[in-house]
Amino acid sequence: MGDSAMLPGMPPRRLKKRRVAIIGAGNLAGALATSLHKAGYGIDVIISHGSPTSVQRARRLAREVGAVAVTIDRAEIRAEVVWFCVPDQSIVGMAQSLAQTADWKGKVALHSSGVLTSDELATLRRRGAAVASLHPLMTFVRGSRPPLEEVPFAIEGDQKAVRAGRTIVRDLHGRLFTIRKRHKQAYHAWGMFVSPLLTALLVTSENVAAAAGVGRTAARQRMLPILKQTLANYGKLGAAESFSGPIARGDVDTVRRHLKVLGEIPGAREIYVALARAALRGLPTKNRAALEKILGR
Repeated sequence: MGDSAMLPGMPPRRLKKRRVAIIGAGNLAGALATSLHKAGYGIDVIISHGSPTSVQRARRLAREVGAVAVTIDRAEIRAEVVWFCVPDQSIVGMAQSLAQTADWKGKVALHSSGVLTSDELATLRRRGAAVASLHPLMTFVRGSRPPLEEVPFAIEGDQKAVRAGRTIVRDLHGRLFTIRKRHKQAYHAWGMFVSPLLTALLVTSENVAAAAGVGRTAARQRMLPILKQTLANYGKLGAAESFSGPIARGDVDTVRRHLKVLGEIPGAREIYVALARAALRGLPTKNRAALEKILGR
């Protein structure tokens, strides 16, 4: 019987997954390392800067995933995939610092910047690595480590690295899509709107709640049901069918009253007007001309 034959009832042989080195130990690195570990990838090493905080985080993350934590000045990279999870401004410098730590021929180097292209890893490409940018469209903050199932990942780069990225995202049960280099800045701005700027809107909403006599903690809890339903409506029906309230109805008097009270809350009136104008441009409304007049064109 040949080596490739299997006895009846034997499970199919699983392909060996590549080993991964993670550069960085922050929120994104933690989510990726733990998700990769759960998906069956071996995490060889967590490489960090030499600051005490970075070293501590790297050691803690390494313990979680069965890896070794080292600082960049002591790094030796043997893994087939090297994933840079560092701030955008650090990618080039980290790549240059690690260029002499391994034979890069045949390796895949990835970075997870949403706005920068795979060319940030050009130093490693010149040394024989296939490089790509692979960015998860997800928010990562301290105290929360979201699963990566169903998360969209945007990828661009060298063909070999794109193939490797496709396999990794599939194993993570994420959703991969390709993006052109020239579109990355707009792509990242899109992500800015759907999470960080949404958070900015929510904190402004808390300020308005305070003017209505509702404290921040209570406001946050009381906003959750309407927020969840708005997102559910948007996901099911789309933006136009989910839009409600006085602007949709064309209730000019109510909008005028809003503008008056919001003028007493720093920044709130400006945000209201900007979003209301966006609604007039892109959503179904009544009494458009009258609303444009009180909001300003």
